[in-house]
Amino acid sequence: MAEQPHGQATFYQYRLLKKVSISKYLIWLYLILPCVAVAAEMIVMSWYSFLFFLIAFALVLWIHFVIGRSVLFFLGSTYQKKWRFSVKAPWLGYMPDQHVNSRVFTKVQIHTTWISLCLFGIMAFWSPLSFVVSLLFWHIWLLVPRYYALLRFSGQQKEGMIKFSNLDISYYKQ
Repeated sequence: MAEQPHGQATFYQYRLLKKVSISKYLIWLYLILPCVAVAAEMIVMSWYSFLFFLIAFALVLWIHFVIGRSVLFFLGSTYQKKWRFSVKAPWLGYMPDQHVNSRVFTKVQIHTTWISLCLFGIMAFWSPLSFVVSLLFWHIWLLVPRYYALLRFSGQQKEGMIKFSNLDISYYKQ
């Protein structure tokens, strides 16, 4: 690559290998699912389920953030700068803000999945059943779109870059 004169930005060129579109219908269905889940939980368990459901959502977001941030810290400080807290559906939570290496993304998701499940298992001994069910629901609900992306790109080259946007997921090679 040619040297850049002082003060000019470096441009990275990525080649698109695969792009997966997400329909708005699927996103709306995904967003309605928590309403159905809390209604079912309130009918089956108790009215307190609504309060547990809200608390569990905040707790799961925080746990995912702490685990994701910790994994990125151990992988190196340069990765942390590329991740932000997202409020865009279906990418709620701690997500990459720009192109991210697929291996890094996979490591963060695997560690988040298993460490969170271990924490919820420990909390199950002292928490009401409704709260534990809410924790598990939010955990799975937040991770499903991420694992969907990993599943769709599983046959691609291992050294790819993933980019998330509102209605699609793209897989690039640098």
